[in-house]
Amino acid sequence: MMNRSRADGPLAAPPTPPRQTLHIVSGKGGTGKTTIAVSLACALATAGRRVLVCEVEGRHGITDLFGRLPLDGAEEPRLTRTPSGGAVHGLAIDAEDALLEYLDTYYRLGFAAKALEKFGFVDFVTSIAPGLRDVVLTGKVYEAVRRQRKGLSDAYDAVVLDAPPTGRIAQFLNIHEAVSGLTKVGPIRSQADSINAMLRDSATAVHLVTLLEDMPVTETDEAIAQLAPTQIAVGTVIANMVRSMPLTDEQLRTFAEGNGVLRVPGFDEADNKALAAEFGAEATRTLDHRRLRTVLDGFGKPVAEVAFDPGGIDETAVFAIADQLRAQLALEHS
Repeated sequence: MMNRSRADGPLAAPPTPPRQTLHIVSGKGGTGKTTIAVSLACALATAGRRVLVCEVEGRHGITDLFGRLPLDGAEEPRLTRTPSGGAVHGLAIDAEDALLEYLDTYYRLGFAAKALEKFGFVDFVTSIAPGLRDVVLTGKVYEAVRRQRKGLSDAYDAVVLDAPPTGRIAQFLNIHEAVSGLTKVGPIRSQADSINAMLRDSATAVHLVTLLEDMPVTETDEAIAQLAPTQIAVGTVIANMVRSMPLTDEQLRTFAEGNGVLRVPGFDEADNKALAAEFGAEATRTLDHRRLRTVLDGFGKPVAEVAFDPGGIDETAVFAIADQLRAQLALEHS
């Protein structure tokens, strides 16, 4: 197991890592999945390694973390060099641009595709065949991954995808289902079959980000269940923004039940009671977090924890999270 103990004990040494080149990161909105995706890319970018992090939702979250301008189309600029000696590049995948490129590549439409764009053809096609949108989005990721296998000069050692939220992740990745009603043969089907093979390969893993709160934990459980029939492997459940507390459950329950007593020098009795009541609310929250942490263990997947950073998230915080992930996840660094 890669779990960190609930008592904040020492981290167990991660097992021998599999050769994973595609890491898909999903999570309920608000859990910090983009921050974790970028941090995971930094964790993978050790000495001499190049890692690509992709976004498909058009929110420019990966560049915001580095204080950079939004990514532009097909460009894959370097976002940062990591303290451990690697490089992280970024790619924003736009469904419309990807579909036009696809039409040009496989159907040689060229300028005709651009003309179709002006008449709203792309919106029309993706509205009547929404699965095609996911095919072209994941197709761009597939092209980035296979560069390594083809030995190309612009290949990456690993690719990280900041994927849609957990509520849509199984549908987004289930390419076979997406094209089953569209075509049985031809370039679209061939591309979909190749993407399917990549997603189900042992080199691919889906990591699910959650907070220790009821709704994100429930959605994580549902995502695991929905991904199971697709045969796409769930790698690690990542509990984000975890607050540590040195007190035992029994000590916390004393304050949560209103029986805790504080005697702070310089505080009168009323102040001490008010502080104890405030701490009681925090104790209740901490007990609930510990309960949900146990729930995560019951999912049967490795669990990693990322500590809450009261200073907020910037590039330095991203590197700190990367260190935490590298210590807990089975990552290939060589």
